[in-house]
Amino acid sequence: MTKRIYKCLKCGRYTLKQDRCPVCGGLARVAHPPRFSPVDKYGEYRREMRRMIEKLEGEK
Repeated sequence: MTKRIYKCLKCGRYTLKQDRCPVCGGLARVAHPPRFSPVDKYGEYRREMRRMIEKLEGEK
């Protein structure tokens, strides 16, 4: 069984807990980026979504 390292979005600490940080209670996400594949079927959609989110954040 392999374990993943998670990083708290609130305080930036690393943990093995999957849902919440044991220190501050913030949300924890996987610390590693997704694997790269030159044949990425959904890369265009992901980049488009990122551009839309950046555009919406810029309007705030």
